[in-house]
Amino acid sequence: MTALNRVVVLAGGIGGARLAGGLQEHLGARLKVIVNVGDDLERHGLYLCPDHDTLMYTLAGIENTEAGWGLEEETWSVAAQLEVYGEETWFRLGDRDMAAHIVRTARLKEGQRLTEIARALQLALGVEAKILPMTDDIVRTELRTEEDGWLEFQEYYVRLRSEPTVLETRFVGIEGSRPTPEVNVALAEADAIVLGPSNPFVSIGPILDVPGLREAIDWAKARGVPIVAVTPIVGGHAIKGPADRMLASLGHDVSAAGVARLYRGLVTGFVLDNVDAALEPSIAELGMATLVTDTIMGDRAGRARLAGDVLGFMETLQPRREEAGR
Repeated sequence: MTALNRVVVLAGGIGGARLAGGLQEHLGARLKVIVNVGDDLERHGLYLCPDHDTLMYTLAGIENTEAGWGLEEETWSVAAQLEVYGEETWFRLGDRDMAAHIVRTARLKEGQRLTEIARALQLALGVEAKILPMTDDIVRTELRTEEDGWLEFQEYYVRLRSEPTVLETRFVGIEGSRPTPEVNVALAEADAIVLGPSNPFVSIGPILDVPGLREAIDWAKARGVPIVAVTPIVGGHAIKGPADRMLASLGHDVSAAGVARLYRGLVTGFVLDNVDAALEPSIAELGMATLVTDTIMGDRAGRARLAGDVLGFMETLQPRREEAGR
């Protein structure tokens, strides 16, 4: 049983969802997850929140474990019929998954906030932790690629399978966005904050760029709250997704140390894999406490094990809170 009472995770994608699932095993309702909404999009007249839904299904224990996204035992009859009608179906919607998009779209049209809708869906699926959209405002991640110019994220990630070379990122609408009241409260009350093993550019980056959010994390750090990042890179490769290729094309070292440098000045601790133990001294030189452990989450037990390691590590950093208060 951890001594940490309120933990906040910043997450997007499969790695972040899996760590959040492990943390929920230890914390239950004491966990809050701030999720990226830069990947959101509209398809077939429906409003989709891919990162939120991946987290929601994972924390509900009903995710498609093989794909890492969508629902278990999914069927695809609607997608097949859409193809008959000549619709583009490169972003395939499963029959059961579509229910969440229908409900979300209808409630948005009624004037409900994205955060309120998200929580209602979570409760219906029995999710204990709270998954909080980083903002209720519309933000869209776009990538400038060498081959195809500017692309919306899902065009790059799903339709083109992350093949184009990424040269630049931008978050359209970020300047006018604001953290929700729920996000502000979560960060103000947090005993520890975790940056999940998610892509630092397109999953964590949009969250940190919401005006006022990074400052809220800095304020938490100033009062002694541990801020810990978990590497998405192991042995020079991303476990899932294009983070390794993006690190290379954007001019960064493709390693856990390369990720740590991106978070320099923000985090107080960094978790890297046993495979990369030789990088620990260079990461420590950045002014970060370090934990070397097995970061691979092959199954539910692996998620809980890594989550327990991260929580134990953050507990060792808590004395810094006393020093900050002197």
